[in-house]
Amino acid sequence: MARVRHKRKPVAEMNVVPYIDVMLVLLVIFMVTAPMLNQGVKVDLPKVSSEALPQDNNVQVLTISIKADKTYFWNLGSEVDTEKQMDKAMTLPQMTDAVTKIIAAGRDQGKQTQVFIRGDKSVDYGAVMGAMGGLQKAGVGNVGLITEAP
Repeated sequence: MARVRHKRKPVAEMNVVPYIDVMLVLLVIFMVTAPMLNQGVKVDLPKVSSEALPQDNNVQVLTISIKADKTYFWNLGSEVDTEKQMDKAMTLPQMTDAVTKIIAAGRDQGKQTQVFIRGDKSVDYGAVMGAMGGLQKAGVGNVGLITEAP
């Protein structure tokens, strides 16, 4: 009996396994580097043991940074957003006006605003209290202080 040979056609499918491997490596790299990203202005925070606060989706986070030279900066959101970040130094009255506008805009969107202060550990107590007083004038009832874990 004669054998009939059939020519096999080559498989023309794309092998995606190497691409999946590369994507997983990139995912691991992003997961490792994301916690290392710092927020906005370089401030030397005091070190205190504490637990992180739970996040709420109906709350916008406003962070006020106070540098050692008593200059004020603000950042809206938990991550640095260059469109929403005020990246120039401002005085206390300018910061108070900006916070008033941010809180009013958040209220119009139906969001509450949580305000946190990141004060450099070498800034004097008066600058932090001045910021808290300005925030109170802007309508902020509760202010949190941000520290670094030891």
